[in-house]
Amino acid sequence: MENIIIEKDFKFYGIFCGIFCTALVIVAPLASKFIEIGPFIISGATLVFPITFIFNDILTEIYGYQRSRKIIWTGMSCNIFAALMFYLVGKLPAPEFWHHQEAYMTILGIVPRITFASLVAYFFSEFTNSFVLSKMKYWHQGKRGLYQGWRFVASTIAGEFVDSIIFITVAFYGVLETKNLIITILTIWVAKILYEIIALPFTTKFSNYVKRVEGVDIVDYPEFTSYNPFQSFFSKKK
Repeated sequence: MENIIIEKDFKFYGIFCGIFCTALVIVAPLASKFIEIGPFIISGATLVFPITFIFNDILTEIYGYQRSRKIIWTGMSCNIFAALMFYLVGKLPAPEFWHHQEAYMTILGIVPRITFASLVAYFFSEFTNSFVLSKMKYWHQGKRGLYQGWRFVASTIAGEFVDSIIFITVAFYGVLETKNLIITILTIWVAKILYEIIALPFTTKFSNYVKRVEGVDIVDYPEFTSYNPFQSFFSKKK
């Protein structure tokens, strides 16, 4: 199968884009709440952010790297827009009867270092995830079953590692001791990988169902695929 994407009206593509972008936008507010589950304490964002990797896997597996790249950029644009609006609304003056400025800033206030860390980590991790899955699918010649499950997990291992190490290091270097920094990186990384593994039966079955409905199953052949993340959204392969 040549990696030539014919423009058509996909039933699920727009829905996936909406879910992906929604998950990204709500990560920042959810990160302000910590959850205690038995002996484990995690940020609320940990429950949501891995969903972006799961949907990135599904998107790349079904529609190929080129379409996945468009959604990654769309998600980043939505994230930047949300951050700017949270910041702008927080800075605008409030009426005298409104006494919740501190609560607003606690949940939605923008911390420049954290925001920068989040955006940088997102950019590199999502493209790493998509790149690894795309390459592995080509090496597997699009095979399903164990091959498909392994490329879903392997791409998440790579992408989540990049995300964890960049975000925690950029956001908390100099704030946390080196030992605690490393422990935090590894803990979050392992937690997100387990999330992917638990969701794997659903992810593989659902992606194969969507392939049947959409009538598409792209394999990114090297001669037809540019992995440049900055390539124009609207450029087409000849």
